[in-house]
Amino acid sequence: MKETLVLTGSLLIFSLVSQTTEAAYTIGVGRADCTGPSAEITFMGYAKATQKGCGIHLRQYSRAYIFDDGSKRVLFVTVDACMMNHGIRKEVISRLSQSYNDTYTFDNVVISGTHTHSTPGGFMEDVMYDVPALGFVKETFDALVDGIVRSIRRAHNKMVDARIFINSGEVDGANINRSPASYLFNPEEERQRYAHNTDKELVQMKFVSTVDNRTIGAINWYAVHPTSMNNTNCLVSTDNVGYASILLETSRDPDSLPGQGQFVGAFASTNLGDVSPNTDGPRCQNTGERCDNPSSTCNGEAKYCVAAGPGHNIFESTDIIARMLYDKATELLTSDNSTEVTGEIRFIHQFVRMPNQTAQYRMDNGTVIEVRGCAPAMGYSFAAGTTDGPGEFDFTQATKTSNTFWNLVRDFIFPPTPDDVACHAPKPILIMSGNIKIPYEWQPEVVSTQILMIGNAVLAPVSGEFTTMSGRRLRDTVRQAIVDNGGPSDARVILCGLSNVYTSYIATYEEYQLQRYEGASTIYGPHTLTIYLKLYKELASNMMNNVAVTSEASPYQFPKHLLGLVPPVIFDSSGWFFNFGDCIQQPPSEVTVNDTVVVKFISGHPRNNLLHESTFLTVEKYENGKWKVIATDSNWETKFIWRRTDFVKGSSEAEIRWHVTGNVEPGTYRISHFGFYKYILGGVFPYDGTTRNFTVRN
Repeated sequence: MKETLVLTGSLLIFSLVSQTTEAAYTIGVGRADCTGPSAEITFMGYAKATQKGCGIHLRQYSRAYIFDDGSKRVLFVTVDACMMNHGIRKEVISRLSQSYNDTYTFDNVVISGTHTHSTPGGFMEDVMYDVPALGFVKETFDALVDGIVRSIRRAHNKMVDARIFINSGEVDGANINRSPASYLFNPEEERQRYAHNTDKELVQMKFVSTVDNRTIGAINWYAVHPTSMNNTNCLVSTDNVGYASILLETSRDPDSLPGQGQFVGAFASTNLGDVSPNTDGPRCQNTGERCDNPSSTCNGEAKYCVAAGPGHNIFESTDIIARMLYDKATELLTSDNSTEVTGEIRFIHQFVRMPNQTAQYRMDNGTVIEVRGCAPAMGYSFAAGTTDGPGEFDFTQATKTSNTFWNLVRDFIFPPTPDDVACHAPKPILIMSGNIKIPYEWQPEVVSTQILMIGNAVLAPVSGEFTTMSGRRLRDTVRQAIVDNGGPSDARVILCGLSNVYTSYIATYEEYQLQRYEGASTIYGPHTLTIYLKLYKELASNMMNNVAVTSEASPYQFPKHLLGLVPPVIFDSSGWFFNFGDCIQQPPSEVTVNDTVVVKFISGHPRNNLLHESTFLTVEKYENGKWKVIATDSNWETKFIWRRTDFVKGSSEAEIRWHVTGNVEPGTYRISHFGFYKYILGGVFPYDGTTRNFTVRN
C-alpha cells in the first residue's frame, strides 16, 4: 500500500510538472547581418543629402521570429533599418516561396523597421523617399533583402517546442514628446487618462525552449525614435535600440561576439511618431536659449533649434538610452511576474487604397459626419524637419499658411486641385505627391493593414509612424473589437510600427490642426487615423469570426529597373609605393585602459564587398599561442572610418579606432583590416593587413 501511494504521488507530480512545461508553440529565432553599403550612400531618415556614410560603428541585423501552434504559423521580423516598404517585403516573400511554397505570405508575414536614421537609404522605391539618396540604390535594397531572408531561414531551420511569456515595465527618462504643443490639442479628458505625454511602458515577449528550459529570444517594444545619433553622424549605426539589442544578446551569450550568439533579442518600433530620445529637449544652438514654441525656431529660423541629451555627445547619448532599455529588458527577462501566452494563432491581412476610404467621425458637439481619405500630400511643416533633425530651407513647424514662391515651385511640378486643398485643410500643401507618377509613384496610396494574434498577444502592424495618442487609440480599438467578438478579455495589443509599407506619419485629427511636422507628414489628410481605426476594427472583427477578407487594391507595380544616380565604384588604387592593406599609421607600443588606439590602412572601397557575416576589422589578443578575436566592427568600442584620399586616382584609407575599455585584460594585441579592391582592368579582389603588436597595461 505504501509503495502504491508513493507511485501514485510520483505520477501525480510528474503529471503536474509535464503540464507546466508543455510546449504551447513551436518557435524559431534567427538573426543575420544586413548591413548596407557603408560609404558614400546617403542615410535614410533625416532627408539630408549630404549625410553620407563614411564607415561603420554598429552593423545592421535582421531578427526573425516564427510562431507555430500546429495548424497556423506567423512570422515577425524586425530589421535595423529606417523602415520597411512593400518592395522589400514582396521580394523576401518571393524568395521564401522558392523553398517553402506558400508557408510565408503577405497574410502572415510582418517586416518592421527599427527606425534608425543612421543606415543607408535608397531602398524605398517611392520617389519621395529615395530623392535624398539620388534615387534607388540596389546595393542597399539587396543587402536588406539578403539579410532578412537569411535570418528567416535560420529561424525556420531552428524551430523548437517553446513557451511564450509577456511582461512589461516602465522606463522613465528615456523619451520625451518632441511635439508637446500638438499633444495638448487632444481632448483634455482623454489626456487625463494617461500620466505622461509619451508611452513609458516597455513590453516584452520572451520565448523559452521546453527542451532545455533555455530562453532562446525576446522582442521588446518601446516608443522612442532611434535618433540619438543626429544628422551630423556619418557612421552606419543602429542607434539606441540597435545597441540595446547588442547589449541584451551579448549579456546572454557573453562568450560570443556581437551578432554571433544563440539568443536573439530585439528592440522593435511601436508608436514613436512624436517621441524623441533627446531628453534635454530642443535649444537654440546659436544662443543656448530654449526654442520658440510651437514653431521650434530661433528668431524665426528652424535650423538652429536642435534637441540633444542626455549625454554630452551623440555617442554618449546613444549609450545612455540604450542601457536604460537594456536594463529594463534584462529585469523583465529574469522576472517571475511574466504571464504565459496561450491560445491559438490567428492572422488577417488586407491591402487598402487609403484615398478611396470613408469613415464616420463624431464632432465635439456630438454630430456624426462622413469623412474621407485624401491623395497623398506633404505639408509645409514637413520641410522644417523636427527638433531631432531640422530641415534645410526656411520652413518652420506649425505652419498653416502657404508661400507664393514655394507654391510656384510646387505648381510647376504638379499643382493640387481645389479638392485636394479642401481635403487636406488646414494643411498647406507643399508637395502634391499623390498626383505625381513621373517617373513612377512618389508615395504609396495602398497600405497594408494586418493583425497577428498569438493567444492573447495581439500584434497590430501599421504602415507608418503613429504618434503617442494615435497609437493609444488604435490599441484600444483593436482590443475592444477582439473582446466584443469573443476574444480573451486580457488581450494585450502591441502596435508594431513602420511595418510592411511606409506612409510617413499618422497624427490624430486634433494634432493635425496645429500642423507641426507630424501633422504635416500625415499624408492622407486630417482623418487618416479615423480611417485606420475603422479598418482595424473591421479587421479584428473579421479575424475573430473567421471571415475571409480580400484586398480591394494592389500596391503600385514599379518597373523592373528604377532610376538611381549614385555612381558605381570605378576602380581602387593603392598608389605607387603601397599595397592594399598596408598599415600607414601604426599603434603606439603601449596603451592603457581608456586610451583610444587609432591606426590607418591603405584600403579599397567598402562597397566592393559588404562583408556580410564578417567584418572590416578585428581587434585580437595573443592568448595561449594563438590570436583570439575580441572585437569586430559590430562592437561598440570600435569604429571603422573610411575616407577618399584622391577621387581621381581612386585612392582611399581606412581608419580604425578601438577604445580600450575597463574590461580589457592586459596583454599583447594587434588590429587587422579586411576589404576588397576593384582592379582598374576588371575584377574585385580581397586584401588584408595587420598592425604591429602592442601592449595593453592596466
